Amino acid sequence: MNTLPPYQYGSARTMVDLHGKYLQECLAVWKEAKDAKIALPETDHPGYQSMERLLGHIFNAARIYMVWMAQKLDLPDPKIDPIPPFEEIEEKADSYLAHLIEQWQTPLANIKPEQFGDQEYRSNWDVLYSIESMLEHAVMHPILHRVQLEELMEEQGKLEG
Repeated sequence: MNTLPPYQYGSARTMVDLHGKYLQECLAVWKEAKDAKIALPETDHPGYQSMERLLGHIFNAARIYMVWMAQKLDLPDPKIDPIPPFEEIEEKADSYLAHLIEQWQTPLANIKPEQFGDQEYRSNWDVLYSIESMLEHAVMHPILHRVQLEELMEEQGKLEG
């Protein structure tokens, strides 16, 4: 059940709620994959150099998406702390995720529905997004990484269940 406060735009409220739920699911699978000692694919992407860096990438993306939306909408800083250092991220993962979810709850609550799609803004990676499309992107990001980790565990014979 969605326990967020009322929003002017109900779809945004639903997406913010889903974002938190999908981050929680992703963290649970990340922990399972870490315990299973899966091997990450070889890549130049810095987020795949270790399991800790992957979790940092997932958390930092969630932070940056909300900061970006707040900046584009001229909202106050959502006050999302930087991610913990990689060498501490595993032990601080639960508390940092709780902080992320809490700080995501209200920044978009008073934004009018038309503000979510009436204008496009350039992202940090040079792609145009409306606020709604960035919010959708943010919701999908932890799903993508959760599925990638599940597939790696299956490929490596380490999937529980």
